[in-house]
Amino acid sequence: MAVGKRAEDLFGPVSVELEQRHDGAQVLRSTAPLQSYPATICHHLESWAQSTPTRAFLAARDGDGSWREASYADFRAQARAVASALLAQGLTAQTPIIILSDNSIENALVQFGAMYAGVPVVPVSPAYSLLSKDLGKLHFIADLVRPALVFADDGAVFDHALAAVDWKGATVVCARNGPDSAVELSLLLQATDELAVNAAFASTGPDTIAKILFTSGSTGQPKGVVNTHRMMCSNQQAIAQMWPFIERRPPVLLDWLPWHHTFGGNHNINMTLRNGGTLYIDAGKPVPGLVEQTIANLRDVSPTLYFNVPRGYDMIVQALESDETLRRKFFDDLDLLFYSGAALPQSLWSRLEGVARKAGLDQVVLTTALGSTETSPLAVSAHFALERAGVVGVPAPGTEVKLVQSGDKQEMRIRGPNVTPGYFRRDDLTEQAFDEEGFYQIGDALRLADPADPNKGFVFDGRVSEDFKLLTGTWVSAGVVRVAAIAACSPLIQDCVVSGRDRDEIGLLIFPNVAACVAFTEEAGETGEVQTSQAVCKALRLGLERYNLDNPASSTRIARALIMSESPSIDANEITDKGYINQRAVLERRQVLVDKLHAGNADDDILIVG
Repeated sequence: MAVGKRAEDLFGPVSVELEQRHDGAQVLRSTAPLQSYPATICHHLESWAQSTPTRAFLAARDGDGSWREASYADFRAQARAVASALLAQGLTAQTPIIILSDNSIENALVQFGAMYAGVPVVPVSPAYSLLSKDLGKLHFIADLVRPALVFADDGAVFDHALAAVDWKGATVVCARNGPDSAVELSLLLQATDELAVNAAFASTGPDTIAKILFTSGSTGQPKGVVNTHRMMCSNQQAIAQMWPFIERRPPVLLDWLPWHHTFGGNHNINMTLRNGGTLYIDAGKPVPGLVEQTIANLRDVSPTLYFNVPRGYDMIVQALESDETLRRKFFDDLDLLFYSGAALPQSLWSRLEGVARKAGLDQVVLTTALGSTETSPLAVSAHFALERAGVVGVPAPGTEVKLVQSGDKQEMRIRGPNVTPGYFRRDDLTEQAFDEEGFYQIGDALRLADPADPNKGFVFDGRVSEDFKLLTGTWVSAGVVRVAAIAACSPLIQDCVVSGRDRDEIGLLIFPNVAACVAFTEEAGETGEVQTSQAVCKALRLGLERYNLDNPASSTRIARALIMSESPSIDANEITDKGYINQRAVLERRQVLVDKLHAGNADDDILIVG
């Protein structure tokens, strides 16, 4: 059996100091100083275009299914041509660009062209254009940003959004199939005023706004998080110090994570660029009908690093378990697996370890980190061996983490060069986001895995805003209950929301994994809706009863559950396009169902858990 990569061969040393304050707060920081980094993220492109001009930076499938590559030198030249065209049109730091499209080489060219020119770029979730019924969030973003230019890769796909939103005279640019009034992207690539681009690039620096990433809070409209070059470059330098192996060979990524989100758009593409690697753009996604594209792409590309959210791993692990050729291709060059965005159920962790052993490895390194769009994104990182899910890491070099008591939990706050200066054109939100010392208040709760040894890292302890009290005054950690319940009923629960605020007991609103439930009902010889399947209901009840045996306290025990027939709504802010559940929004929108769940006389569709 092959050995596989070991954590000690991949990661830098861990050394954390803890400052205990008189008011009870704790401040933790890495003893390793953050080393120097370039003034802008584009400086990495300049460097690699000179030293490795023919190496592929990005690759994407063409219409015929073949991989089209953009080398570092060619990509730099085209991005600078875009910058030249933007400058010729008079765009400045005060005239942002909005991008509507999914990941593509053309999307990246517009983004980096804007950054060369010092023009803020605003990648917007395509779901706001394609899945939303009222385009409410897109209207809001357009009014707030007031863009000078709007880019859509395929104009035909975004024709409704381009026509329905008042862009107030902004130039529309499309790579193909644009409306008659649109400018073709190819026209922006025809010539470059090198003097103008050099002058604009020279005027950009660490505090220049590179991009504005919109993130939805628990309520209200999306917030535009200002992302500077300092944030992105310092974050990548910190990662390289914790992951020195990425400097030993150029990383190869196959990645679907969207560039309008900080995980894909900052962490992954910037890591590729900073270390001279190649990113293969995966048009698949962790949803039925698209995950098959991811699996097909994994038959072509052996990644050295693989990034995904737990839902994504859940959808590919079955293919890895059943297909030996795919399994060997996947693990052939792999250094580590990384998950983020949500807690990974221990059952899924064990399956990933098991599939690695089937590939001939005696171990596989799984790791994670924690941060947010406001921290570009990494604040703490588990750059040491992990035996199971739960620990999220220690502070990155240059980042300070303060723990402040909040109820029976410790709220996490973050300060460092990777932290946003604030929210775009929302001084009120900016003021609310920081404490008196300038620490960003992220809203997550952490606890030390070993209070006597901070080097053992933090354990994620849920979202402070999601926790609640039962009528008895007992605190319920909703995030912990949620993850454990999903694991106990794997694979039948896609996600769930924990209820019980000011109630006698804990309830669960279950969003079923429809594909898994359908397979389960067919195996049981049933037909009809998942919600009424006796086999599914029985399996869920048994899973939750097993969970209750291990979690009998009133703060953890699940008394009843209800299977949702309606998927979470993106328009109602119940879910992001990456599949993250907004607990608060679901509970507020489905208050009638919550009342039904906790009613004294339970209806027949309520699962009463023993």
